[in-house]
Amino acid sequence: MSSSPASDVTPHGDPDKFRHVLSHVPTSVVIITGVGEGGTKSGMAIGSFTSISLTPQLVGFYPTHKSTSWPPIREAGRFCVNVLAQGQGALAGQFAKSGGDKFAGVDFKAAPHSGAPILDGVVAWIDCELDQEIELGDHFLVVGKVLDLDVIQSAHPMVFSRGAYPTLGDE
Repeated sequence: MSSSPASDVTPHGDPDKFRHVLSHVPTSVVIITGVGEGGTKSGMAIGSFTSISLTPQLVGFYPTHKSTSWPPIREAGRFCVNVLAQGQGALAGQFAKSGGDKFAGVDFKAAPHSGAPILDGVVAWIDCELDQEIELGDHFLVVGKVLDLDVIQSAHPMVFSRGAYPTLGDE
């Protein structure tokens, strides 16, 4: 591996400053859902979802190593990305918590290929098959191969910025 000027720089060490500065970069908010053996549903809120490739169609997200929701979804090998709409902050909070029945009071239907829950009221859904998982720092990069997808409504998607869910205006 060749040396670059950046490799000679000592990394910034203050995690609070890192978090503060990067909180000024808005991120999408999605809920990843999956169905494991025996029909057990899993889900988790993610603020690090991204499209990766058009050909082949790949998407990605970054669950933390500490996640208890990611392992059963990984084992299923398929998942659904639910793109949240503005105003679904309570739903994001319900899926961000650890433990408990995250699906309590949540209406959904099964995604066509994975069978993972497509949550009511979302902007769009993306049904995926696990393509690869790469360990990066204290997270994994999960790459999903897109099997099917659709837009349900034209509402503004939910974003997370500076510790809150700001409202996007009409353009």
